[in-house]
Amino acid sequence: MAQSRAYIWFIAPALILMFVILLIPILIAGGLSMTDYSLGNSGASFVGWENYERIFSRSQYEKMFGATFRYVFVVVPLTVGLGLGAALLIHSLGRFGDLYKTIYFLPVMAALIAMAIVWEFAFHPTIGIVNATLERGCGTILEHWNWYAQGCERTFPLWLNDRDYAIWTVSFIGVWQGFGFNMVLYLAGLASIPPSLYDAAEMDGATRGWDRFQLVTWPLLGPTTVFVVTISFIRSFQVFDMVEAFYPQGGGPSKSVYVMMFAIYEKGIQQNLMGIGAAITVIFLGFVMILTLIQRWLVERRTHYV
Repeated sequence: MAQSRAYIWFIAPALILMFVILLIPILIAGGLSMTDYSLGNSGASFVGWENYERIFSRSQYEKMFGATFRYVFVVVPLTVGLGLGAALLIHSLGRFGDLYKTIYFLPVMAALIAMAIVWEFAFHPTIGIVNATLERGCGTILEHWNWYAQGCERTFPLWLNDRDYAIWTVSFIGVWQGFGFNMVLYLAGLASIPPSLYDAAEMDGATRGWDRFQLVTWPLLGPTTVFVVTISFIRSFQVFDMVEAFYPQGGGPSKSVYVMMFAIYEKGIQQNLMGIGAAITVIFLGFVMILTLIQRWLVERRTHYV
């Protein structure tokens, strides 16, 4: 009897740690989201679903969801596609593969706050290298290909300060910063594919690279792709550093870059509205849980092998 319960002593520390670090904070956040609590107050009033009604009814939070989903649905497909492409390129190289791997992975290792300052200078409307390059290229078109230059303008938008371009500019930086991480995950997946499968496919007539990719590489990268997509979604929902570095006073021009993590920081920390901040946190955790359940469903059903 004592031996049959010995496993409890091995799993109990992990269960206690998970309960203390994960479950209790989530329960506290759920409880706070039903109140108007703020730090420094001796008490709090129960407001029920009022905080959630505000989130789903006010235009400010409508902009929050719009900016978040625009960022996510731009960054995720591009980081996954570029990560896969970079991994296939590096995997096929006999020489200089490690060099390219380091170059592509550098943005992941770099401190995003420091790189945000670099990008802020790069997108500066007058001294930035982006507008300078576009202006030089536009001048070349006007000089040599006048027939093609009808839509070429010599003035360019304020990339980070224009509400029509800000979220797309931040998304571009997110792609630059994130695809190297997905590249490493795909390289691990490619390394696990047995070379004998490629030999067998070649014997069956799959001599072109695209045929080998379609018949062998892509199906066997199914589990890796599910994991990469899920992680990319979660990382994209968590974007905060870059937005806070560019727009410390509040979500960019006309709240066009007012993503969820910045909204949590603004409401919970800057404005000390812990109740509404906790409600946004619970919604954020709900999105993450849904993505995790979808990943588990895809892996268990093994749809990537169908």
